[in-house]
Order: sequence, then C-alpha cells, then structure tokens
Amino acid sequence: MNIQSFSPLINEDFVVRSEKDEKITFKLIEVDSLNAHRPKRSSTQARNEPFSLLFVGPSSPIFSQQVVPLNHSQLGDADIFLVPIGESDDGIEYEAVFT
Repeated sequence: MNIQSFSPLINEDFVVRSEKDEKITFKLIEVDSLNAHRPKRSSTQARNEPFSLLFVGPSSPIFSQQVVPLNHSQLGDADIFLVPIGESDDGIEYEAVFT
C-alpha cells in the first residue's frame, strides 16, 4: 500500500469489522504526505513515501487504538492500525500512519 493507492479513494467508504463481527462503515476523508517539506522524490521513492490516512466512523461503537480488518471494494482486505484522534460533527475520527 502506498499514498497513490489511497489518494483517489477520498470520500469513499471502507468497511471495518468490530470485535462483535459487525460491519461498520468508515469514510476516508484525508490522505496526507508526511514528506510535505522535503524535496520531490522519484517515482520509486514515492512508493515508499510515509503518509497518513484520516477516516471518520460512527459515534458508536468507538474503536480503541488497535489493528482492525479494513475492506474496500477496490483495494480488498488489509489489517490497519487505527488510532482514534477525536470527535467531529460527523463522528469519531481515526488516523492510520504508514512509514
């Protein structure tokens, strides 16, 4: 997975399975490069570029900081470490960081 995999998927739904095996929908709301102030890299280096994803999920249930099984119709299944970072008008926001 890399930043190019997720960038076109902003505002799309991802399905997370809860501990009770419920399907919960999270929306990808932001994809951010963590190298914003570094010189531009070659395409090979960009594949390994650190980045973060910001999702918003429902107000309940609230997931603790943990690895969750995440599914997207285009990307398939992946286990991603999500951290709740706060509450917004739309629900609970979660961040995933890839280094």
